[in-house]
Amino acid sequence: MTDSTTTDLPTREVAGLTVPQPAVYDIDTSHSELTFSVRHMMVSKVRGRFGQVAGAITFADALEDSSVEVDIDVASIDTGAPDRDGHLRSADFFDVETYPQITFRSTGVKDLDGDTFTLEGDLTVRDVTRPVSFRATYNGLGQNPWGAVVVGFEGRIEIDREDFGLTWNQALETGGVLVGKVATIDIAVEATPRG
Repeated sequence: MTDSTTTDLPTREVAGLTVPQPAVYDIDTSHSELTFSVRHMMVSKVRGRFGQVAGAITFADALEDSSVEVDIDVASIDTGAPDRDGHLRSADFFDVETYPQITFRSTGVKDLDGDTFTLEGDLTVRDVTRPVSFRATYNGLGQNPWGAVVVGFEGRIEIDREDFGLTWNQALETGGVLVGKVATIDIAVEATPRG
């Protein structure tokens, strides 16, 4: 059995950061979170999460050439209200029977500044693909009890849900609409080496 305290971690130093050697890291669903919030009734917010998020982070020789792939099981949406979750899964919103996944495929990493960077990519919701970009933070790496490197990232993005065909709404008698257009998505990812 290997003593994890003496394991040589497969890391390197790049621009003052300790990062993994080139390799593919799989997102650890049980230690990652994708949450969202949307304005409700013009006065509050509904918050929720997607419970099933999978994907991979590929660390390249040059960090700018690294890439990210994320697949979200839309049926795993959870806002804490079963009736609302059922409505969100219906054809009014995500239509999970026809479009079971939301995907993100990165197209570039740029503006590296210490542990922060801009991640650009294509987001696909309901078979509608739009380019998006957002600032993300590399939280560093650690070692789990089995000697494997663990890396973490965080990010936040705001999107207009109507850009992706999520246009259902209801007018309020007092003015305004039931559901806001802008969705704020918070991402916290932990990943471990593939294999």
